[in-house]
Amino acid sequence: MKWVREDFLGDSVETAKKLIGAVLVHRSPDGITAGRIVECEAYGGIWRGPEDDGAHAFKGLTPRTRVIFGEGGHAYLYLIYGMYTCLNVVCGHEGEGTSVLLRALEPLDGIDLMKERRHTDKMKLLASGPGRLTQAMGLNKSFYGTDLTGDTLWIESRNDGPYPVKRSKRINIDYARYGKSFPRRFTLEGSPFKEKRKRRRHELPAFFDGRRCIPIFRPVPV
Repeated sequence: MKWVREDFLGDSVETAKKLIGAVLVHRSPDGITAGRIVECEAYGGIWRGPEDDGAHAFKGLTPRTRVIFGEGGHAYLYLIYGMYTCLNVVCGHEGEGTSVLLRALEPLDGIDLMKERRHTDKMKLLASGPGRLTQAMGLNKSFYGTDLTGDTLWIESRNDGPYPVKRSKRINIDYARYGKSFPRRFTLEGSPFKEKRKRRRHELPAFFDGRRCIPIFRPVPV
């Protein structure tokens, strides 16, 4: 069943939980692609006092964030590192500035088209990560503001669950003083299609030689 406007009007945490197990669908001239959402992150609002300084809406209304402050059920897309497109689902009511970043999908429909777009046959790498997700689904910044209740890009529930949801801290937002600690990352428990997080240099094992810490560059569990 395709989501209607009311399905997007909850806060970002509520919407993110609902999105796990739901299906993102894109109808393009090349064909239909669809994937089950297995990882997402909620942005905006407050948690235990502090406002979410990891959210794009934190600094207020700008030309870039205009759609986030609109009514829920629209797409917010932007570039990171100047090359990767990220897709957010705007949620809540006008003026609230909340959204959900889609981080990973389990490919369901149009898999051959996804492989062609991604230039890989590895199923687990087709849409595991925000940039891979949009590439596999054929999405770019031109979809900014797209109505997610329309006939081009939409969310639907297929009622083939259950979908056990795991909650944890968001990743890759160390710049956010408070937001980096918000437990607003949601994943489908047990899914092999979630994005695998690579350890950063400062997280690798190290030893102290009396003057400085030296990373030990060897394989470590992720």
